[in-house]
Amino acid sequence: MTSHSLIRAFKANKPAFGAWITSTSFTHARAIAKACPPDTMSWLMLDCEHGLIGLNPGAHELISAITSVGGGGPSTLVRIPATGASTGVGWQIKYALDAGARGVLVPMVGTVEKAREIAQDARFAPLGRRGFGSSYTHDTWGISAMEYLKNANENIVVMVQIETKEGVENMEGIIGVEGIDGIFIGPYDLSIALGYPPPSPDLHPEVEKIVQRILQVCHKAGKKCAMFCTSGTQASKRAKEGFDMINVTADVDAMTRAIQSAFDDATKD
Repeated sequence: MTSHSLIRAFKANKPAFGAWITSTSFTHARAIAKACPPDTMSWLMLDCEHGLIGLNPGAHELISAITSVGGGGPSTLVRIPATGASTGVGWQIKYALDAGARGVLVPMVGTVEKAREIAQDARFAPLGRRGFGSSYTHDTWGISAMEYLKNANENIVVMVQIETKEGVENMEGIIGVEGIDGIFIGPYDLSIALGYPPPSPDLHPEVEKIVQRILQVCHKAGKKCAMFCTSGTQASKRAKEGFDMINVTADVDAMTRAIQSAFDDATKD
């Protein structure tokens, strides 16, 4: 299967809701993947930047766990560890995609040059410079190696995060780079970088203005715009605003809230 849940949601122009995974447990990832049908939860993000997940073999094991729920499960993406304008990210993108990820998210992208490098590193020739040779990738996708080589370029989602002052200043150029499918807004680092407090839970009004501007620039360029939210209420609001890809919750936060709620109910007078 070359197409996947996130691509199908994009093509249908419907909000693509997803969740963040930060833990390394196989059974943990599989349980999350089975929590909702793919038309409700179309993607899962493995956080190799701030989570406890390593690129190799950690990402491959969790991608295998998620794909084990069947071909109609959520699309697995990987946020690579790269951060900073001068960081070489090619090998990290290679690890994530060779592990079978349906897409990558690259943090702290502030320049057009960096965005172009990322687009090149994520695509096979003639569109890019990604190397071919993994013995595992195509099997994770459930297709042959040649089918993967033929179809990967158009079915891998490549997104970058705007979350710095430099990224805001260069947003039009970054968004316009061919091969970058969309922008994922990092509201916490963006707020801090611009001298405002992080969301609690809402953004400072001045940061909100920038978020809305990024959304408009993305759509004007025909690109997707994604937003990190921490609750279903926030996610619903962002979907109504026109965001294309929206995080609803994160594994540890959701588990903690569920346990707290259950014990609150158990100990009520």
